[in-house]
Amino acid sequence: MPYAKSKVATGLKPPISIGLRKKGASRIVAKMVRDFFQMVRGFAVILWMILCAGFAAAEPRHGISMYGEPALPPDFVSLPYANAAAPKGGKITLGNAGGFDSLNPFVRKGTVPWQLRFFTHESLMGRSWDEPFALYGLLAESIEVPEDRAWVEFTLRAEARFADGSPVTVEDVIFSYQVLGTEGHPRYHGLYRQIESIEAVGPRSVRMTFNTENRELALLAGMRPILSRAQWEGKDFAAAPLAEIPLGTGPYTVTGYEANRQVTLTRNPDYWGADLPFRRGTYNFDEIRIDFYGDTSVLFEAFKAGEISAVREFNAETWKTQYDFPAVDDGRVVKSTFPHQKPSGMTGFAMNIRRAPFDDWRVRDALITAFNFEYINETLTGGALPRISSYFSNSTLAMQPGPAPAGVAALLAPHAADLLPGTLEGYRLPVGNGSARNRAGIRAAMARLAEAGYTAEDGTMRDANGKALAFRILLSKGNTEHDKIASLYIQALKRLGITAEIEAVDNAQYVARTAAFDYDMTAFRRALSLSPGNEQRFYWGSEAAASEGSGNLIGIASPVVDGLIDAMLAARSAQDFTDATRALDRVLTAGRYVIPFWQFNEGLIAHDARMKVPQVLPIYGDGPYFMPQMWWWDAAG
Repeated sequence: MPYAKSKVATGLKPPISIGLRKKGASRIVAKMVRDFFQMVRGFAVILWMILCAGFAAAEPRHGISMYGEPALPPDFVSLPYANAAAPKGGKITLGNAGGFDSLNPFVRKGTVPWQLRFFTHESLMGRSWDEPFALYGLLAESIEVPEDRAWVEFTLRAEARFADGSPVTVEDVIFSYQVLGTEGHPRYHGLYRQIESIEAVGPRSVRMTFNTENRELALLAGMRPILSRAQWEGKDFAAAPLAEIPLGTGPYTVTGYEANRQVTLTRNPDYWGADLPFRRGTYNFDEIRIDFYGDTSVLFEAFKAGEISAVREFNAETWKTQYDFPAVDDGRVVKSTFPHQKPSGMTGFAMNIRRAPFDDWRVRDALITAFNFEYINETLTGGALPRISSYFSNSTLAMQPGPAPAGVAALLAPHAADLLPGTLEGYRLPVGNGSARNRAGIRAAMARLAEAGYTAEDGTMRDANGKALAFRILLSKGNTEHDKIASLYIQALKRLGITAEIEAVDNAQYVARTAAFDYDMTAFRRALSLSPGNEQRFYWGSEAAASEGSGNLIGIASPVVDGLIDAMLAARSAQDFTDATRALDRVLTAGRYVIPFWQFNEGLIAHDARMKVPQVLPIYGDGPYFMPQMWWWDAAG
């Protein structure tokens, strides 16, 4: 062990002599003394065995998994989906729609290039995207946990350095968790509240003890970005200006920027972790530039003109029909697809249930029924993409069709009185006939609105008090696809006597409005993984519903949801975890909170032919951890 854990000392004293005169009595006392010390020795042996067993269970390891052992051995050469021989070099340009006014991705203030934190900062442990939830040492050379995972201990690598060459210390780690947990973005607060203490237990070792029984905390504790304490001494971390760029330990540093226009990241030639097996074959481009455009249409034209090196496409019809420009025809641009096994997540229009009329599930159900998915899907994607059927669809964690199976039903049964129709017996999204008018869907929506006390008067849907049913759909300017979907949806709502309007705002306003929950309905995207855990509280938990800046845009504040998240976190077996996740999926889906769009069961990337792709894909497919992290440059094309 790298550092002494604890010492056990006993202060037991022999009994006081009472001066007995009789010899027999003396023998009795002597026997009592011997028996006493034999008992003490026996207790000491048992105590020593317990302590040894505890230490044996808590020993430094190279990695950790949520259940069982991590797949990669201590002497692994590289991540299984990395090309360990990938060359370094080349420059690429990526494109973002919108703008930015901050380069600090760890606070709530401002709009930040979303890719930034993946390039410039690192955590104690790094994630393998070929396993549902396994971490391997990054800034830390080892991790140590007891059987119950009531605490976790990390030992830092001696060679770990910030971009300025200063060493990463235990003090930096403690500072990072404290400042992120109190002044950082709300996504960091949940973990910090569950840490009872964080302390140095050796020159390079830090231990975190938890105040909650939650087996995932040991893993989450290894995934927070580490900041430099010296940089922020005497400064306001939460309100730092644009020029105050957080110092990181990652492979890239920000070497240039122009607000709302471009950011340039350069690979650090002195990057401390270049030879780590976890990093071998990754972050291969010498320079990554991110250019910003007013909307996705302008961005796509820039790509066609060769000003952008790669784009991710999220529309199957566009992928099929719009990528026929000369650079594709002559091979300068390549279209690549990347299948995956991750959950669909949820993409759609989210309703803010903090506000009427969305606080009534019957109104939400009617709005979902009125959404003519089959027609919209055919119009915008050629019907090529399947609809999202639940939050974890396309994965083993998805709720199963029909009535809840035994394990799921057991978790839901205590809450039966609070569950919406369809939760226990099974819920399916309404299916239209594909026609523009969708008469059956409109009739079903009107029937549900009637149940909620609405009537159509003079072509206007009104509640029992005569108030017209009307709302706005908040969208970010430049997202042409969302605008098209909303426009088609509004036409269907008109046939119900509902007035809906698109409210398009610039990206900065959109971020501020959604952070303050200031909207009726808004575009929504929540990516989910094969290892959902504590972040679910941030997405759907009751506390997050009242915390501005949280991911709970919908406003869900449900003891049922909170309890199911607790069940996921307390699960000791993969089956218990799956049952709890499927139960949560049922409650969220039957809650009718989001009008789901289509799902992508493969990633679509068009890219410069000189950008080369690994032959092995992680089970998660494409993501910021894959492109451009695992790709490399070949000037020969």
